[in-house]
Amino acid sequence: MVAGETSGDLLAGLLLQGLQARWPGLSAAGIGGPRMVAQGFDAWWPSERLAVRGYVEVLRHYRGIVAIRAQLQQSLLRQRPDVFVGVDAPDFNLDLERHLKQAGIPTVHFVCPSVWAWRADRLTRIRESVDHVLCLFPFEPALLASHGLAATYVGHPLAGVIPLQPDKAQARRALGLAQDRPVLALLPGSRASEIRYLAGRFFAAAGLLRRERPQLQCVVPAVAGQHAAIEAAARACGMADHVQIVAGQSHQVLAACDVTLIASGTATLEAALFKRPMVIAYNMHWLSWQIMRRQRLQPWVGLPNILCREFVVPELLQDEATPQAMAREVGRWLDDPVRTDAVGQRFMQLHQDLLRDTSRIATDAIAKILQQA
Repeated sequence: MVAGETSGDLLAGLLLQGLQARWPGLSAAGIGGPRMVAQGFDAWWPSERLAVRGYVEVLRHYRGIVAIRAQLQQSLLRQRPDVFVGVDAPDFNLDLERHLKQAGIPTVHFVCPSVWAWRADRLTRIRESVDHVLCLFPFEPALLASHGLAATYVGHPLAGVIPLQPDKAQARRALGLAQDRPVLALLPGSRASEIRYLAGRFFAAAGLLRRERPQLQCVVPAVAGQHAAIEAAARACGMADHVQIVAGQSHQVLAACDVTLIASGTATLEAALFKRPMVIAYNMHWLSWQIMRRQRLQPWVGLPNILCREFVVPELLQDEATPQAMAREVGRWLDDPVRTDAVGQRFMQLHQDLLRDTSRIATDAIAKILQQA
């Protein structure tokens, strides 16, 4: 298995639980993070080595990433696993999967690359590389089938982990937050590049909000390896004494909050499953942005908006992602309980749509692939 970042590690860890329940003697190895390791996964490299987003950012780490892939490919071709599962990280996994498939090793890709949002040219590459795709969203298998790709809708594993009715009071007690004061969750991302481009903006926005709302409690769940960078960003914005930085616990933080200011990515879907209103923001190197913007196929970037097919929550991207704009949009949520309740109901429907027995469906699909092999 290969999972390339925090969200991939989360999904892979949940999938591993199902695989081990079906095959108790399962041995799994490759690239993964702490959630996979907790399931007995043998991580030859940590997933954070692949956690890079954006064309310019990838170029900076290109040689190291390619070297890892070459070494991993040689090991897998030598050991010949019964099946390879690439979890997201398509730029890394698809090339690796193509070589493994050509060598007769069954390949599964967990999380359909977002060809419906951008880079539709990947469809040919996926067909050449992957025997089967495990899809998180219900509209994806039909799209892939129309291009000759076998796929199974497995639902989203997070929909089975996150409760339909999150306990806000309990989460606040666990984090030591006051029950009667509003809570803003700040999630500037898990990659080093995201922290560099977003954390300062997020803390500056929080500072503007606290000037108008001194009672506002601000919490940041910091992923492993990024705690020091987040603390430094908070100090630089004069927010070190006004924000609570916790190690991990992103689900606890999302359950506790009234609204979240959040980087575009899988975490936005987690926030939606917690039924929390949000402001989605993103900023990256200007050249990466120019390239990615030209390849977009839809008006939305955030997963909640893509799945709902409309702007149910605001998106502030690149030059629009200013602290002032972020603070304004967060304030609108805090001042409008009717709008907040309405988006919560919309997210409840989304949660129910994504709720499936993901582990069983996914392992059934993998079992069929093994039988065919």
